Amino acid sequence: MKVLLIDDHPLILAALQSVIQGLGDHVKVTAADSGRTAREALVNDPQHQLVLLDLQLGDADGFDLLVEFRTRYPALPIVVISASDRPSDVIRAIDLGAMGFVPKRASNETLFEALQQVLSGGVYVPPMNMGEAGFGADGMSGVQGQAVQAGYQTAPSLADLSLTPRQTDVLNLLLKGQPNKLIARELGLSVETVKDHVAAVLRALGVNSRTQAVIAVSQILRRQGGVVDPMMALR
Repeated sequence: MKVLLIDDHPLILAALQSVIQGLGDHVKVTAADSGRTAREALVNDPQHQLVLLDLQLGDADGFDLLVEFRTRYPALPIVVISASDRPSDVIRAIDLGAMGFVPKRASNETLFEALQQVLSGGVYVPPMNMGEAGFGADGMSGVQGQAVQAGYQTAPSLADLSLTPRQTDVLNLLLKGQPNKLIARELGLSVETVKDHVAAVLRALGVNSRTQAVIAVSQILRRQGGVVDPMMALR
């Protein structure tokens, strides 16, 4: 497996490379200290299977680079590694197509867990305060809103959402970042039917967007203290 690390701090690059090598002897790591060298690396070797991207680069804005790479290489998973852990940055990164967001203050074990989750097809987001993420108790409905209002005294499970099997399938693919057209193709449904299922899932979670759904599911599972991979919990 080929991994591209993009960060303009040599010490951070070295530390990340050490963690990535822990994924196995089959891992080959390429380091890029700028947006320019990252572009060249992907052009010269399009076989990279994972990108770790810092948001603060000397010659490029990380969000702009994220959009550029997601457009050019739509099948390439990108995980943002950032000194910021602001919910607004997490939401923006996931909205723009990142498959994960890991604060640099996170432990090596957390980074390793995040990468394993992304490589297995899931989306990783760090623990966040739901209110700070833009959908606190006052603006939520359903079991997630009830849990926030109760201070997570009785955190709901995904089973409490009472999703139908087909809605669960849609949520499964939604958590992989699949657009409605691809969900429809994979499940053999019309796009309009998928839209209806997505709307039902968002209502059940008490959120207003796909990104909020990803974050809400992740937070539900963390509050349970069990599995933090939404993909595993939905199987």
